[in-house]
Amino acid sequence: MIAAPLILLGLLGAWELYARLGGIDNLLLPAPTEVASALWLDRTMLGDNLLVTAQEVALGILIALIAGALLALALDRSAILRRSLYPLLVGSQAVPILIIAPLLIVWLGFGIGPKLAIIALVCFFPVVVTTLDALASVDPNQRKLMRNLDAGGWQELRWLEAPAALPGALSGAKIAVAVAVIGAVFAEYAGSSEGLGNVILQATPQLETARAYAAAVLLALLAIACFFLLSLAERLLIPWARPTTERSR
Repeated sequence: MIAAPLILLGLLGAWELYARLGGIDNLLLPAPTEVASALWLDRTMLGDNLLVTAQEVALGILIALIAGALLALALDRSAILRRSLYPLLVGSQAVPILIIAPLLIVWLGFGIGPKLAIIALVCFFPVVVTTLDALASVDPNQRKLMRNLDAGGWQELRWLEAPAALPGALSGAKIAVAVAVIGAVFAEYAGSSEGLGNVILQATPQLETARAYAAAVLLALLAIACFFLLSLAERLLIPWARPTTERSR
């Protein structure tokens, strides 16, 4: 726990020295002290926009979590569906978000809808993959036992598939957190008057580089906070999925 702050302080110190003594223009790379000053001076504006982006990220991850888990269940139950859709899911990840963002705005308007769609799209694939892998790891003998006990489809989902799928879905959401923040920035670039992505978009041509870096710092902190919140949810919802060594501490 002590090593991480020391490494961070070392990196910030090296950054400060390079920005001050390295001969680089502060319009390209402001010093950490200038970024800290922007964080304080623009704290109200940055805080308001952070709340907007945080709401978009949280709702987008939630949508991706629910939709991805449901699709993974459908793919697990149907080999034909899995062979048909899985290659399309893989290929969809190569489509640049900036290409489809205008189309989403035409369909969903300039509100929060297209932003949630973009975030959910970039987070969707990791959730599907990890959930599908978790479902594939279910012991076939357990499925056979459930059927021998005349368990219905709902009972098999409730007592066997859902407990198996939940760890995979949450792991996928944790993987997708950083991508979700990037997706939110792209979504706000595409058309928004609020959010930290819009702050960066406006600050860069105004030569307010320290403000843009301050917004980027808040985006990084948002990703870290979301990751740890998902880790906490994982501990609370699926304690059986933790390693034995961790549970015994």
